[in-house]
Amino acid sequence: MCYPECGIECVRWIEDFLFRSTMPPEEVAAIFVEPIQGEGGYIVPPPEFHVELHKLAQKYGILYVADEVQSGMGRTGKMFAMQHFGVVPDIIALAKGIASGMPLGAMVARSDIMVWEAGSHASTFGGNPVSCSAALATIDLLEEELMENATVRGEALMAGLRELQKSMECIGDVRGKGLMVGIELVKNRETKERASDWRNETIQKAFQKGLLLLGCGENVIRFCPALTVTAEEIEVCLSILEETLREAAG
Repeated sequence: MCYPECGIECVRWIEDFLFRSTMPPEEVAAIFVEPIQGEGGYIVPPPEFHVELHKLAQKYGILYVADEVQSGMGRTGKMFAMQHFGVVPDIIALAKGIASGMPLGAMVARSDIMVWEAGSHASTFGGNPVSCSAALATIDLLEEELMENATVRGEALMAGLRELQKSMECIGDVRGKGLMVGIELVKNRETKERASDWRNETIQKAFQKGLLLLGCGENVIRFCPALTVTAEEIEVCLSILEETLREAAG
């Protein structure tokens, strides 16, 4: 089934099939989701997906937990990627970007959930003062300028990738929000045959030319630069990418 004709059938399937045949809803404590799928391929869900899944969770008293480790802290142009979908999760998991590379993770939740007694949970390196200071400085920078930069530079990156897509048949879907962007490499746009080998070769060739890229999913190249990235750096990225794609895909 394809969107939009599917009508978010994947959510209805959970209630109509999964809850009836495999896992009764009263035995489900929480639903964990990535607002935008990360390692699975930088997949942006339809606008209604999280809205409908959140409604389903609320209907059965199930907690809605958003894994914002990759997508949070300004990466998509908003503090949290879930804000793009108009849903407020019960719990948010944060790490990586929260302290600009310093080791730190955090859990954000509603006050009525956070009812643990003091000392119920601890970790050896929890509350590291240097990491916490880095996180506070990061939040200030995000609010002052970096979330806006992620939005502006992300739009330029997406526009450049879509322009390349017009002349390069190997580029399938181009998707993302802010500076969380991915492109699929395909050998045939009609059949959507995955070009995993071209993807891997492109990443290696780009590295040799000074552009560091990462793969995700089976055939996706992801673009997740520092939120301080400049317009000039975006242009260099697009130039090297075009050159390496033509070499890898023939």
